[in-house]
Amino acid sequence: MATGSALSSLAASFDFSVLVLLGVFVLTALRQVGSFRLQIWQVMSGGAAAVLLAGKIAPGDALRAINPDVMLFLFGMFVVGEGMNRSGYLGVLAGRLFGKARSVDQLVLILLFSTGILSALLMNDTLAIMGTPLVLELSRKYGISPKLLLLALAFGVTTGSVMSPIGNPQNLLIAVEGGIANPFLVFFRMLGLPTLINLLVVYAVLKLFLPSEFRKGRLEHAEVRLKDPELAGVSRLALGLLLGLVFFKLVVCSLYPALDFGLTWIALLSALPLLCSRKRGEILRNIDWQTLAFFASMFVLMECVWDSGFFQALVEASGLDPTSLPTIFVLSIGLSQLISNVPFVALYLPAMEASGISMVQVMALAAGSTIAGEFPGPGGGKQRYNHPEC
Repeated sequence: MATGSALSSLAASFDFSVLVLLGVFVLTALRQVGSFRLQIWQVMSGGAAAVLLAGKIAPGDALRAINPDVMLFLFGMFVVGEGMNRSGYLGVLAGRLFGKARSVDQLVLILLFSTGILSALLMNDTLAIMGTPLVLELSRKYGISPKLLLLALAFGVTTGSVMSPIGNPQNLLIAVEGGIANPFLVFFRMLGLPTLINLLVVYAVLKLFLPSEFRKGRLEHAEVRLKDPELAGVSRLALGLLLGLVFFKLVVCSLYPALDFGLTWIALLSALPLLCSRKRGEILRNIDWQTLAFFASMFVLMECVWDSGFFQALVEASGLDPTSLPTIFVLSIGLSQLISNVPFVALYLPAMEASGISMVQVMALAAGSTIAGEFPGPGGGKQRYNHPEC
């Protein structure tokens, strides 16, 4: 009887917004209609526009659905990333790091751990954008197949981002929406060691499946120069501010909670030197506006679907406990392959909160949805740095 009631509730809540969401999922998986190649931000923006035009959500409600903390944080981090990349400062830092490698084994290990740790600070999407041309240049310089280095980059930024609330968009969403006190400490304490162990596991897997790529002889290095010394100086200040603010929030705010501040301020204050520089127009023109459009549209569409009650009815009809660890991991890894991990978290986190959750369950959602990015599914992987050699 209870099952019949749940199914009736599920059928009653199925409306146009759910149909649009299903269409978005299908197009996200296919990414192509006829001769048109679609990007995920275009698909999500089309879905948001459809529910707005159909009157399923009022314009005012749509604006209120967009989380300003997430949007401003992403904006700030994209500004910092673009400044470091455009000035060549990131290339110089990479040259100093990779210049220590004398073999392919050392190069891959340095690449995995440096991108993994940096992605915990700069967000993995930002580092993927900046890192792709760098590793392709390393491939050309050392005569190493780009397949190995691109896979190391992909696994490094995805795996490393697990241990930080600002490492990837879904972790940021969990930290902001979940109201986690001192998120840096919580994420690192619970996910830091597993992340570092998994980076070593990635190295072992790469060596197991691509043994011939590791047989290159001794590596010879050349000096890397800045493209724009003036902008590099400002980018260095921005990075210093970022690291200082993260340290302040992690250590000082733990001791004196009254001094605490939101994650958004870390990104905005770090971006401020670049936004006040003479190169701000150039930087603003080239930041990742597409990802910002994706997030704004996602918030609108997911709010509309949540208000329909369909997702809540679906969870009830399935009979699954949304807060059990096996369910969280299976659904996070499985469904993120179809709908992408960020939209999955945007829908699933409220369902978990409605049932009552612990910090362990929140961290399981963060880990599971990020692990999904390791798989080559249409929604889970970081499509932006796919390369023909892979």
